[in-house]
Amino acid sequence: MELWTQIARGTLFLSISAGVHLALIIFSLPWLTRVAQATKDQFRAHRAGLLISLAFGLTVFGHTLQVWIWAGAFLWYGAIDGVDTAVYFSLSTYTTLGYGDIILDDTMRTFGAFASVCGMLTFGISTAFLVGMIGRVLPKGLH
Repeated sequence: MELWTQIARGTLFLSISAGVHLALIIFSLPWLTRVAQATKDQFRAHRAGLLISLAFGLTVFGHTLQVWIWAGAFLWYGAIDGVDTAVYFSLSTYTTLGYGDIILDDTMRTFGAFASVCGMLTFGISTAFLVGMIGRVLPKGLH
């Protein structure tokens, strides 16, 4: 795959993945608000624990979906053979861990780097979301 094709396709998959993540967060806000309203009379620690756990689970689910999206892309373009290898490579690249035991050839390495960029950006979004959520549910004086 030529460089500009890798950049275009990497940008496309980054946009799809980040869009999925943002959509999960944005569309979950009304649901989390309803849960918060329904539990407003409960003990503060239980309420905080429930809301933080739901927000955390949502972000983990979002990142898991993105890893599968990238694994599918690597399989689709023939960069990696086998679902298990594609998921493993996608996860280690997305988290920027990058063990180095599986390496893409020159025709796909720029495309693969977009998975790392996607992970960095969406982990930043998740961090901001969780910090904001925790700041809202903890009692005054604890944050």
